Amino acid sequence: MDNSRGNSAAAGQILTPTRFVWPYGGRRVYLSGSFTSYFIFMQYKFYVDGEWRHDEHQPFVTGNGGVVNTILITGPDMVPTGFNSSNMDVDDFSHRAADPSQEPIPRVSGVDLEVSRHRISVLLSTRTAYELLPESGKVIALDVTLPVKQAFHILHEQGIPLAPLWDFGKGQFVGVLGPLDFILILRELGTHGSNLTEEELETHTIAAWKEGKAQISRQYDGIGRQYPRPLVQVGPYDNLKDVALKILQNKVAAVPVIHSSLQDGSYPQLLHLASLSGILKCICRYFRHSSSSLPILQQPICSIPLGTWVPRIGESNSKPLATLRPNASLGSALSLLVQAQVSSIPVVDDNDSLIDIYSRSDITALAKDKAYAQIHLDDMTVHQALQLGQDASPPYGMVNGQRCHMCLRSDSLGKVIERLANPGVRRLVIVEAGSKRVEGIISLSDVFRFLLGL
Repeated sequence: MDNSRGNSAAAGQILTPTRFVWPYGGRRVYLSGSFTSYFIFMQYKFYVDGEWRHDEHQPFVTGNGGVVNTILITGPDMVPTGFNSSNMDVDDFSHRAADPSQEPIPRVSGVDLEVSRHRISVLLSTRTAYELLPESGKVIALDVTLPVKQAFHILHEQGIPLAPLWDFGKGQFVGVLGPLDFILILRELGTHGSNLTEEELETHTIAAWKEGKAQISRQYDGIGRQYPRPLVQVGPYDNLKDVALKILQNKVAAVPVIHSSLQDGSYPQLLHLASLSGILKCICRYFRHSSSSLPILQQPICSIPLGTWVPRIGESNSKPLATLRPNASLGSALSLLVQAQVSSIPVVDDNDSLIDIYSRSDITALAKDKAYAQIHLDDMTVHQALQLGQDASPPYGMVNGQRCHMCLRSDSLGKVIERLANPGVRRLVIVEAGSKRVEGIISLSDVFRFLLGL
């Protein structure tokens, strides 16, 4: 692209033709930029196949929110002092491009899809859970004799969503305590005729709760007997594909990585909590410099069967997208989380624009100062519950100061995967550029079901 001031420039002004080149391939390439006086300084960015890109081989600046723009200086060879690139956060204003969203969306070919899935499957089948272990860190386990109230206080204080359970009498890990347990407990407290009172919750142990949970959840085997759900775990040398499948098939957020050097499994060691985000990070790391070998990564998410979308007029959707208003009761929000079997629900205004998101893990904020004993679920609104959590330490899922993690329907699968690979990010809300109207949601589970062809 060539650029000059044209005939409108003042007489005697020197015109500088400038060519902008994107040498890294792509089907459709657009340019967006901002200019300062007489084109002395410019910041610009390319829009390539639905994704904002900058030229890493040219000078660039990083603005607020981590937005990176390439710069071009035709005057003194320096970046202006005090420059603030936040005036052009092009990542947040994709609707200002030459309307690329109106371009025909390329559909992924069956060959590209199968090639990508095969290569990912091969990678995960040859990597083990041992590679997910961090160089340093801590894993918290809870004894089943702890009172439930104290257990959730620990989860809240430590900023973790769940913890494995240790039974000293059996000498083994027997389960996991997570946000869903607290949700069921609070709903049980609010149920007339409940066998569990607020006073009993102070001394009610995790072990006692797990026994009662089987009755509340009505989990049965094939012949109608109630059973306690067995612990889902993996070993350090299990391959990552099997780890991902265990997480997906059992609908859990993470699985403990447990190792025992003895054949009978005694004296087990808890090494890590394996999650889909950790496995996704492994995929990103491996294919970072060879993304072309996974052609599916270049596809915009709106062109592939991924996630849950708001149905358009005339479309049917077997799984509707659940949303909440900020004035909805906390009780209705918790019921929706359980009934819809989802881990989070977008909170929207009257125009369906995204305000916040309420997740299962937000419920642990009620453990602070025994707030659960002072409120009734039907009297507290979702907005009030979220405000309660803001006084605490940064909650699980907070990345770069943000609770809501968003993407656009035009974003590539590769870009979505990179964002989901961040620890604590379990889903992206798909919003309309500008209005932030919710269009859908993509979870880690959605991505893995698609990549593994499930």
